[in-house]
Formats: sequence, C-alpha cells, structure tokens
Amino acid sequence: MKKKLLIGCAAVLMLAGCGTATLKNGEKLIAKMDGKKISAEELFDEMKKQGGATVLTNMVDDYIVNKEIKTDDDAKSYADSQLNNYKEQYKSYGMDFNAALLNAGYENEDAFKKVLILEYKKKVVSENYVKESITDDDINAYYEENIYGDIEAKHILISPKADDKASDEDKQKAEEEAKKKAEKLIKKLDKGEDFEKIAKENSDDKGTASKGGKLTVTYGSVVDEFWDATNKLEDGKYTTEPVKTEYGYHIIYRIKQKDKPKLSKVKDDIIDKIVDKKLEEDTTLQTKALVELRKKYNFKISDSDLQKSYNKSVDSALNTSDKQNSENTENSSN
Repeated sequence: MKKKLLIGCAAVLMLAGCGTATLKNGEKLIAKMDGKKISAEELFDEMKKQGGATVLTNMVDDYIVNKEIKTDDDAKSYADSQLNNYKEQYKSYGMDFNAALLNAGYENEDAFKKVLILEYKKKVVSENYVKESITDDDINAYYEENIYGDIEAKHILISPKADDKASDEDKQKAEEEAKKKAEKLIKKLDKGEDFEKIAKENSDDKGTASKGGKLTVTYGSVVDEFWDATNKLEDGKYTTEPVKTEYGYHIIYRIKQKDKPKLSKVKDDIIDKIVDKKLEEDTTLQTKALVELRKKYNFKISDSDLQKSYNKSVDSALNTSDKQNSENTENSSN
C-alpha cells in the first residue's frame, strides 16, 4: 500500500506541473467522466487522508539516511540476503514470490529491495543515535559485569535417551536415568578415576569426548547454567552434583581461567551489545532517532493537514511502543 501511495503521489505532483488541461478555477484536470471532473488538487487532498504523512516521511527518511550513510555496500548485502531468504521461503511453500510482490504493491524485486535497503539504513541511524547516549560509565559497568576471561575446562555430558515422540512418562524416566548415571560417574571421580578417561568412554558430547571432554568456555557462547557452574568452580575442581541444562546432565571440571581482555580491545563490542540491549528494551528508539534526524535537517511541513497527520502518527508510534515496553518489562520481571 505504501508503495502504491508513493507512486500515486508522485504522479499527482508530476501531472500538476505538466501541460495538462486546466479547469476554470485554475486547477489541473487529472480525470473526467460524464458529469464529473477530478483535479490533481482533489486527488492530492484525498491521498493525504490515506497515508499521505507516511509516504512523505518515507521520502524524507530516504533522503536523510542516504545523507547520513555514505555507502550502500552493507545495506545492499543485507537486502540481497533478505531477498534470497524470502524467495526460499516462498519456494518451500510452493508459492509465487513475484506474484506476492505484485499483490503487495511492489513493481518488481528492485522496488522491494529498495525498501529493504531503507529499513536497514533506518536501523543503522537508530543505532548511531543510541551510541551517542552511551557514557563511559555505561561501558565500564558493562565491562565489569559482563566481560570475563575464557575458561579452560573439561566436561562429561549424559543426555536423556528419549526422542521428541516419546511419552511424558518415558521422557521423565530417561531424565532420571541420565541423572543417576551422571551421579555414578561423579562417585568414580571421587574415588580418583581419571576424568578424561571417563569422558572418552561416557560423554554424549561427541565433539569433545575424543579430547577427554576438553573445551574452552566463553561467556555468552554456552547456556547460562553451564557458564554459571563453570564460573563458580575453583581451578582444579569439578562439580559434585550434575549440572542440568537443555542438553542433559553435565559434570564440569575447571582447569583455569584466562585474564579478561583489556577494555580497549573489547570496547567496540561492548558498545554494540549495549546498543542492541537498549533497542530491544525500548522499541521507541528508532522512531525517536528518526524524529531527531528530521529536526536536524530542518524538516518542516507546510500543509497543516499533513502536519496534524504526521504528529498523530509519531505520537501513535511512541505510545504504542511505550505500551509494548511496559508489557515487556512486566513480563521479564514475572
């Protein structure tokens, strides 16, 4: 619909400036029938009511983001990737992607790709907007709370032997058996048996079993339960109770932890993670960023009806997002 409106408004503006027929009141004639004539001005006024402010801001934002972002390389790569994903999805369902594009109001793939590029650039300028609000205190706090040195460790995984089609009763029985087996292996360790030997003979993690269960544990690269248990262990100690995760029951042995990387080496990554977190927690930020950018470029609307529609659309976006943010906060606290 947005695409159709954009084409329609552009057509009105072009026709209004061309050598078309003129009505007695000086307005440009755009269509006529028996007993009725429609001017370009009438059509424009009607289009204003049907999403004109949205079309206008899309045109404005397209200009602004292209001024703010000098290269299209990343945006084009993103658009190509998304376009291919859409094609594969439609193909997998036996649907005609080109027909879907036409039904959605896009003339062709290139037209749709332009929309994807615009959306990508909007996201980038929103991220840049958030970055400007990040302080050194924010960065230092994230560094202290979330950056750790990698941990050299070993583990043994015992997975429940039940597939997705098994009954709840069978799944529960498999869980209990896996836990009991892990507990028996811990008792063997307590008696002094070799951890790596036990891992090679028993671990269901085939990627590490052949190496005696050895792996490098990086914060964020493993499930929380595994990380928390490993991080709490002392060097040279193993978990005395099986650690349950979505994969099964783990016995974890901590070898040693490396020093955390210097702040200078991870600062850019930290900023990116803070930005992602802020955008996830506050869905109004993209709207706020674009509104502020429009102000920066001295965007002004001369038409009072379009101005009212624009204000209403911005307020609606901010209020809707605020409601979603409140619901997300409430859900996360529960």
